[in-house]
Amino acid sequence: MTISRRDFMKTGVAAGAAVSMPSVLRAQTASSAARTVHMVVGDLSVFDPIWTTSGPTQMHGLAIYDTLFAPDSKFMPQPQMVEKWSVSDDKKSYTFELRDGLGWHDGTPVTAADCVASIRRWAEVNPGGQLIMARASDISKKDDKTFTIALKEPLGLLIDLLADVLAAPGLFIMREKDASRPASEQATTKIGSGPFKFNEALARPGASYTYDRNEKYVPRKEPSDGLAGGKIVNVDRVIWNVIADQQTAVAALQAGEIDYYETPPADLYPLIESDPNLQLDVLDKGGRDLVLRMNFLQPPFDNVKARQAMLHLIDQEAMLRAVRSDAKYISPVTSIFGQDTLLSNDENTGWYKKGGDPERAKQLFQEAGYAGEKIIILDPTDWVDGDNLSQLLAASLRKIGINAELAPMTWAALSTRRANKGPVENGGWNVFLTDESEYSLSHPLTQASRTANGDKAWYGWPKNDEYEALRAKLADVATLDERKALARQMQGIWWDFVGDVRLGKYTTPIARRKALTGLIHMPELLPMWNMQKASA
Repeated sequence: MTISRRDFMKTGVAAGAAVSMPSVLRAQTASSAARTVHMVVGDLSVFDPIWTTSGPTQMHGLAIYDTLFAPDSKFMPQPQMVEKWSVSDDKKSYTFELRDGLGWHDGTPVTAADCVASIRRWAEVNPGGQLIMARASDISKKDDKTFTIALKEPLGLLIDLLADVLAAPGLFIMREKDASRPASEQATTKIGSGPFKFNEALARPGASYTYDRNEKYVPRKEPSDGLAGGKIVNVDRVIWNVIADQQTAVAALQAGEIDYYETPPADLYPLIESDPNLQLDVLDKGGRDLVLRMNFLQPPFDNVKARQAMLHLIDQEAMLRAVRSDAKYISPVTSIFGQDTLLSNDENTGWYKKGGDPERAKQLFQEAGYAGEKIIILDPTDWVDGDNLSQLLAASLRKIGINAELAPMTWAALSTRRANKGPVENGGWNVFLTDESEYSLSHPLTQASRTANGDKAWYGWPKNDEYEALRAKLADVATLDERKALARQMQGIWWDFVGDVRLGKYTTPIARRKALTGLIHMPELLPMWNMQKASA
């Protein structure tokens, strides 16, 4: 008799906790105080939130750095490091003054020069920042607390672009000496001015990362609201535990050895819900779209026919069943702007067919001149949904005669390798899977994955000048109807050159112990401030 994974977990998950728990976690748990929160959110191999858009790195950035502006719970921009700002009558000159009390973790004050350098570095890689630089005639400091942005022509969205921290990479303010390096080079220091300090001495790469409350941080006086308002830290320490094995992570959650698990396995939702001490919460109500990215720079996906083949190959229903069995958590997606946003539309979606069309995909690969070359799929084994989808994708390709090969690795390793633009024999890649919030997809001016500007685009580096010309027009249209009209045109072009492929939409809850409260519900990122932990 074969014991299923589900049966095993129901009977043995709690009992196995002490055995399977990494020794470092047991030691930390034994000595942790009530004001210490243990979280499982993914591994960190990159600590520079400008160099990568990886979720754990962006969350790390949110903890240790501060931002000029931030979105509130209604996604409206609010000042954060900025005390006040003004704009000239001709709408071409903005002046920003920093608030009092801003200081780096090394004890030095935050200055306007730090902000100018950070804006310039961020603008090298963020689409919204690129738009600002295209319109800017100068960005410079006026004095230690004041800086200006001078524009060649008005840009009504300037404050919105500066504030959209959710559109990775977010505008995190770094020290001038860290932000002076190109965005293509990783900053290795971890000194910010935010509400948490990274504890270098307690860092255990691949095992745990520790964040301590920044006692010198001066929060804003306004109430916490989304990512805006006062960043009040109610705990002394937050520890990110790296637990790749889901059984171990759920066991630790049940045993009270961790307080928060970002990606609990779907087949264990009933088990978690049945535990009186645990809670499932959906922090991102809009859900997330599963996405397949292809490398436009290398064969076979430098050929549009091969990219179109992938569009027809995908069976979204099968893909979604591989990650969620409950229909309330899943739905197909045919719009590049998400299925339920203001810009969602049905332009040029005739390719969608329930079950996919593998024969059409096979024909298109032949028309692309595919001759049996190896296609490398980066497989994130510690992201279970991504791992399942990668294996299903490889099987689907093999069924139509494609030489697909999985490259197993952690998500942290994938986040580094996907930046390699070279051929597979030099450590490059052909395909990887990821997901992105529907919130971000409704903001094509700032969402990196909605760009198609070649080398400056997001991983995969799609290029289409006609699409980019339309995207640029979004900055100047005045009404929602005009934005929707442009979005339809953009989508029509996107599905012709196939900038990426949608695999479906899903909603995923986090799991937490009920003693952990105060979590801020926002898409993409979880702030570590505001949370509280009741004593056992």
